[in-house]
Amino acid sequence: MALLPLLRTTYGDLGALLGGLTGEEVWQPTGCAGWAAVDLGFHLLGDARRALVALATPAAGPADTDAVSYWTAWSPPAAGDDAELWSTRIAASAQGGLPAIAADYAETTAAVLVSADRVPSGSRVATQGKVLAVEDLLSTLVVEAAVHHLDLVHALDRPGPHAAALAEVRRVLEGLLGGRLPDRWDDVTAARRGTGRERLSAADRLELGPGAARFPLFG
Repeated sequence: MALLPLLRTTYGDLGALLGGLTGEEVWQPTGCAGWAAVDLGFHLLGDARRALVALATPAAGPADTDAVSYWTAWSPPAAGDDAELWSTRIAASAQGGLPAIAADYAETTAAVLVSADRVPSGSRVATQGKVLAVEDLLSTLVVEAAVHHLDLVHALDRPGPHAAALAEVRRVLEGLLGGRLPDRWDDVTAARRGTGRERLSAADRLELGPGAARFPLFG
């Protein structure tokens, strides 16, 4: 699936999930340790806003980052590093709850999709001090949304992300690893183990060999 239609599907599925959570589900734990659904919703809103800014920030120079290397800067928080957990909870609490956050997310992601459709193919954009081809930016947005969709349904009986979005996550993880992930892992397992949300088993480490030391590939 082309990246813009895939992002449209991924954002649509995630927006529907955020907007449909019940009052009890809002406070359920997610796959992001220390965050409830309301906290993760606020984080996702911030990422959508960043995407909107990036798409309106053309870059003249050559790309210095692609859809895979973008993730090398991201790793799980260190043990005991709770600053982002607390700051996110405080900021999320000031937004009026998850229904308000979900409404803002739907509005913002709709604007992202319109903006992405208007940026010429092959253009370069700037975000977080990096320059990416717009297609690579779209990949990062799909991956971010898909992984966090999995996080949201961690303790819920709700549908996960689209299969094509999970396949994009796997493609990026294999790019970071520099080889194939175990074929016996489905794409959900690949996403969770590749990002440190599930621990590698002894069998995983044996199969991955020296590559196991590189996990999590991003977090």
